[in-house]
Amino acid sequence: MIRQLLHRVFGRNTSAPSATRASSSSPRIIPREQHGIARDHIHPCALKVTSGLQEAGYAAFIVGGAARDLLLGLEPKDFDVATNATPEEVRAIFRRSRIIGRRFRLVHVMCGAETVEVSTFRGGPSGPPSPPSLPSLPGPSGNGENGETLHAHADEHGRLLRDNVFGSQEEDAKRRDFTVNALFFDPVQEELWDYLNGYEDLKAGRLKIIGDPVRRYREDPIRMLRVVRLAAKLDMQIDPNTAAPIGDLAPLLRNVPPSRLFEEMLKLLLSGHALSCVVDLRTRGLHHGLLPMLDVILEQPLGERFITLALKNTDERVRKEKPVSPGFLFAALLWHEVLAAWNARQSTGEKPVHALHQAMSDVLAVQNENLAIPRRYDAIMKEIWAMQSRFTGRSGRRPFRLLEHPRFRAAYDFMLLRCESGEIEMELGKWWEEFQHAPAGEREAMLLKDDAPRKRRRTRGRKKSAPANTAAADNTIVETSE
Repeated sequence: MIRQLLHRVFGRNTSAPSATRASSSSPRIIPREQHGIARDHIHPCALKVTSGLQEAGYAAFIVGGAARDLLLGLEPKDFDVATNATPEEVRAIFRRSRIIGRRFRLVHVMCGAETVEVSTFRGGPSGPPSPPSLPSLPGPSGNGENGETLHAHADEHGRLLRDNVFGSQEEDAKRRDFTVNALFFDPVQEELWDYLNGYEDLKAGRLKIIGDPVRRYREDPIRMLRVVRLAAKLDMQIDPNTAAPIGDLAPLLRNVPPSRLFEEMLKLLLSGHALSCVVDLRTRGLHHGLLPMLDVILEQPLGERFITLALKNTDERVRKEKPVSPGFLFAALLWHEVLAAWNARQSTGEKPVHALHQAMSDVLAVQNENLAIPRRYDAIMKEIWAMQSRFTGRSGRRPFRLLEHPRFRAAYDFMLLRCESGEIEMELGKWWEEFQHAPAGEREAMLLKDDAPRKRRRTRGRKKSAPANTAAADNTIVETSE
């Protein structure tokens, strides 16, 4: 604590970010009477953090999507704060806080069950970011918490790998992705600060990237996915200069870690506008690094109808604030790839059950090279796929056992999509709808007669091999044949 106090009093670099630092251009400061955002629109925790920073002598603003959504009359999911205090200085003010991140160092301030993310104003060089082989760029405040030099690094494609260069508020605005996300709201004074005409772009319904589009997409190719998602979510038009280079730069997505691609793709699919986003991804050639088989699937009438229905249903659930399972969603997107691989394996003579399980593994292995789908979703997807063949078994005890499966509801909804898309007969879906809701005493009467001839098991002489293996094999065949 003493060291932090001394650092605050004596150790600040004169080039550190400051609220009073001279700016090359003054922001447009919009009063409450014009923008319409009041202090009581802000989450109490975010208000507590901004007030605490300002009381300690720092500048602090609500930034990014929160300021944008408030102007649009939407309820923000998160309230992020930007300040001219360094992460160490923020940490010293708020006892329940911690510094996180390496690529971007942030502070999470805990407030009850809520967490407010606080970032220091970002700066940067006037030219492209330096690759690792060139000298690093020191930040205004010199060294980090452990004495390391704060700097920005980029890979050979221009993608930023690390960016801890601090700067002024204006520089921070210019480092953000889109003009509508570069607005700063001061909840204490109830003023909106606008450096880049973002307020006018928002009113005009125009989504515009900040700076040179090619350079900004190279810094972070994820921005190409984000512009598609935000345009659909906010019902805005993408600025022509912002859209122009996307087709040529789409291959840069291959250089993004698969885990980041999955996170952004999940945001896109759960935005409530998944269908329009996927159509736009395909139009702009962005889907190749995400769902490489999408073109093949959408060119097939059944595949196109199936995915369209799945995405429409997802959008409807999101709008009604109903839960959506990512595992179910990706199971739908990849189903026709699995189906094609399954049929291909069976055509070579593989048994259906073995062919299906191999097809599932093959598709997921290829897909995970592009999107790192977490294993917990892999398991859900495999269960949903594997259960589809069991819905045709409507005799004996098989339907009863299927009803008891913990994943029955998801697999049943998936089967209904297949019916609705024309892949399988609607009669199957209607039968299962009636069967699961019928009184227990009536279910027996609904069962179909099993007319298939039963294979007589030959009685052979007892062999010396362990019988346990044979029993296990028999059980496996009986179980999977459903």
